[in-house]
Amino acid sequence: IGGSPAIKNTIRLAEKYARSQSAVLITGETGTGKEIFAQSIHNRSSRAQEPFVAINCAALPDSLLESELFGYVKGAFTGANREGKMGIFELAHKGTVFLDEIGEMDLSVQAKLLRVLQEKEVCRLGDDRVIPVDIRIISATNKDLSELVREKAFREDLLYRLNVLELKLPPLRNRRGDI
Repeated sequence: IGGSPAIKNTIRLAEKYARSQSAVLITGETGTGKEIFAQSIHNRSSRAQEPFVAINCAALPDSLLESELFGYVKGAFTGANREGKMGIFELAHKGTVFLDEIGEMDLSVQAKLLRVLQEKEVCRLGDDRVIPVDIRIISATNKDLSELVREKAFREDLLYRLNVLELKLPPLRNRRGDI
């Protein structure tokens, strides 16, 4: 929703991106609607009837984030569900995974995420069986990931995989009429 030329152009670009299967990196300041754009891209895509699974990478400690992303088998760690658990990549099979605040992800988890993106398969924690997954990744950040790469806080190869299509959301201060 919005009438400013900047947001209308951004919406047109998002509609174009929805027709693609490529990864999308949404950048913008806090409060600009990154998750709304991610959900809208999914809803306009050929995957619209499949799951949209979102996770906030900054909201969970690294060990918990890893188990949420990849899942785990029974007995994988103390306190784990007795039955094991599917991760969000499995839950989103044929759909879209939205990784919010991707710039907050620890380097070790980034390496495992990169492998999922390259191989299109996931391995639950504590398991040696690989599970093929067909997912589209939409990620979002309010950080400058290129700067994080220079600081060695974000993997350049992961940025390359996530930033196939970039959608920059204009700041609210430049479109006050849209508020």
